[in-house]
Amino acid sequence: MENYGICWFFIRRFKFTEAVPPPDVIDAFNKYADGGPHMTAEQLLSFLKDVQGQGGAKLEDAEGIVQQVMQKRHHLAKFRRHALTLDDFHHYLCSADLNPPINNEVHHDMTAPLSHYFIYTGHNSYLTGNQLTSRCSHVPIEEALKRGVRVVELDLWPNSRKDGVIVKHGGTWTKPVKLIECLQSIKEHAFKASPYPVVITLEDHLTPDLQEQVAQMVDQTFGKMLFRPEFECLKAPEDLRNRIIISTKPPEKYLGKKPTELSANKKDEKMVTRIFKKMLFCTEHECLKAPEDLISTKSPKEYLEAQSNRDSNSHKRKDSDDDVWGEEPTELSADQEDEKTDSETSDNNQDGEDADEYEPELRPSEAPLYKHLIAIHAGKPKGGLKEALKVELDKVRRLSLSELQLKKATNSHRTDVVRFTRKNFLRVYPKGTRIDSSNYNPLIGWMHGAQMVAFNMQGYGRCLWLMHGMFRSNGGCGYVKKPDFLMNEDPNGRVFDPKPKAKLPVKKTLKVKVYMGDGWRLDFKKTHFDSYSPPDFYTRVGIAGVPADVKMEKTKVISNNWTPVWDEEFEFRLTVPELALLRVEVHEYDSSEKDDFGGQTCLPVSELKPGIRAVALFDEKGNKLNSVRLLMRFEFV
Repeated sequence: MENYGICWFFIRRFKFTEAVPPPDVIDAFNKYADGGPHMTAEQLLSFLKDVQGQGGAKLEDAEGIVQQVMQKRHHLAKFRRHALTLDDFHHYLCSADLNPPINNEVHHDMTAPLSHYFIYTGHNSYLTGNQLTSRCSHVPIEEALKRGVRVVELDLWPNSRKDGVIVKHGGTWTKPVKLIECLQSIKEHAFKASPYPVVITLEDHLTPDLQEQVAQMVDQTFGKMLFRPEFECLKAPEDLRNRIIISTKPPEKYLGKKPTELSANKKDEKMVTRIFKKMLFCTEHECLKAPEDLISTKSPKEYLEAQSNRDSNSHKRKDSDDDVWGEEPTELSADQEDEKTDSETSDNNQDGEDADEYEPELRPSEAPLYKHLIAIHAGKPKGGLKEALKVELDKVRRLSLSELQLKKATNSHRTDVVRFTRKNFLRVYPKGTRIDSSNYNPLIGWMHGAQMVAFNMQGYGRCLWLMHGMFRSNGGCGYVKKPDFLMNEDPNGRVFDPKPKAKLPVKKTLKVKVYMGDGWRLDFKKTHFDSYSPPDFYTRVGIAGVPADVKMEKTKVISNNWTPVWDEEFEFRLTVPELALLRVEVHEYDSSEKDDFGGQTCLPVSELKPGIRAVALFDEKGNKLNSVRLLMRFEFV
């Protein structure tokens, strides 16, 4: 029994229920155990082949499962019995380690050109928090690399004495970190999660002598790990294991003003005016007013605090479809004001390749060592977007567009973008107004073949969960082979057209059954969800993908139960299963306040194993919960 106190005087008692096998599990056990009390390894092998879709499974695989279950559940009897009881069988099915929903090994073809892959990409990888006032550090870089991120972005600036290089978000109040600290951190952690190449994208704002200093620093830090385009060609990920690749704009492309011509105060003033345009009081354009007329005039710190308070207040709203963890990805479209602000500032956005305002004036011969380290050249050709998306036969380059620039580009140049990304690299980054380090819907980038969909990894929310989900593919190595339809032409020379409202045929239908959940009692305090009773859990299941495939469903609420049993099935018709992601969220229902968060995961549909599977859940920031998991069944028809 579990006791919950009310007003010091009254106690509510609730019967604690252990997790029991759902009917489908009992039926499967009885069928494959031939009605007996135990399932042998041979019988388990038949179950693996028939129900779990593991046609290549061997007897030693089944014996290994039986042995592991025996060792964990029956220490003293492990040498006396080599068969599973119903409870043992249920334990095996509910084990996310023994029975995961996707493969944990690299299985994509890793011998194609680098541009044929989606690559796990970070944005402003050195920031610990928001884009305006947070601290720069090597720690977020380490955390991203440990998660499998393969593209790290560093913004390089001269230090205050102009004799060294620091990393910071230019024109803001972020506290800088030394470049050497970031480089050493990358060297130490680059290949702990994955052996495949790490790309360092440099947004540099340096003089030629400092660029040479950077080149020497990079050379000395990475040594033989560094890919040198002078002596070798850019190859496939398989050929570039444990290598570091540098990508930036070649020095001769910088033709803007020298840093001395624009003081730090002027840079800050311009950035502040741009971001807080509607909040800052400016004597040039308006007269000093009464205090109540200046209520919207906020400092950056006040603005960020206001945003934080707004998120906190949003916790009290009832609808879990739009909560503190981020809006639904399908609802993520910039409002008119954001589009206007972005268009006004896109020419000066420091993430782009044409942000010349802060750049030093260079000549082609002034930074030879730096130039020779650049393996993937970045830059935007002169002219409009059509010119920027032109494919050159003898060159491979990287183009960067903000999320809104990409959105505008895809309105009229959808197929040009897809054709460009078949050979060249497209990097998409968050719009400048996302100073809280939020993110955007990554599907718009992937639908158009963008390899580097750059995200604020220190952020949170549903969009970041999608990013985590996509790169659980291919063993979590950070490289996911792009679908063939994004790489091929039809007989008439046409490429895939990701038209938003295109009517595409259904390729697959995915059936998802949510049996039950368990583990919250081990990971959370008794009163975490409700002070007066056990939690009331429900599950949301759905698809993120191309617009035609997007759909969310919801189970019933199971009241006062730490081990809820839903036993509900949902069906999803998929037109582009290659890009579809299965979204799973568990919430705790609250009739008077915001529903509490109970865990989430996002899984690539193309990687799902059929059959009854244990699905581990993660917290809001994407960290795996120790014990919480769902028992689910996946079937493709």
